[in-house]
Amino acid sequence: MLGAVGLVIAGCAGGATKTVTVVRTHTLTTAPTGTTTSASRPSACSHAQLSGTFARVPGSAAAGQIEYRLTLRNTSGSTCWLGALPLPAKLLDASGSPLPTKEVPAVDAVQGTPPATLEPGTTATATVRFSPDVPGPGDSQSGSCQPEAHTLALTPTGGGTVDVPIQPPTSVCERGTLNFDLLRG
Repeated sequence: MLGAVGLVIAGCAGGATKTVTVVRTHTLTTAPTGTTTSASRPSACSHAQLSGTFARVPGSAAAGQIEYRLTLRNTSGSTCWLGALPLPAKLLDASGSPLPTKEVPAVDAVQGTPPATLEPGTTATATVRFSPDVPGPGDSQSGSCQPEAHTLALTPTGGGTVDVPIQPPTSVCERGTLNFDLLRG
């Protein structure tokens, strides 16, 4: 945008009048849109770039809760990033059918938490807490609270679904309530 302002200056002593023009210039720079805006910023990880495990943390059972560790590995040759929370997630039974699932983000999961950047071959992990055997509202009050979950299906920011085997398979009570901590690279 270019604008000009004219000023008239009248001198007291000789009656001479001078006109001065002031020009202001504004520059607007735009960047192309897309998944990558510069060479230094990687794109979001897609399902094709990831593999994972979801395994019980030994000795973590206490007060009706247990911890499992989610580990996601970048199996591609390119750096990519994952959101700070590995959500959305869905529990699946042995045949791959969906089970009730309710993801609860960690208390420290705040809006500006930086993503986990994964170089090729590196991992990010998150601890997930849940009750495997204490029934809650909507659960069976005798036997297992929910059917046994065998797979945790995750949808990474870059798209697709990563099916992560649950080791060992487990029931997740309180209608599949999973309490996720932040992913740490």
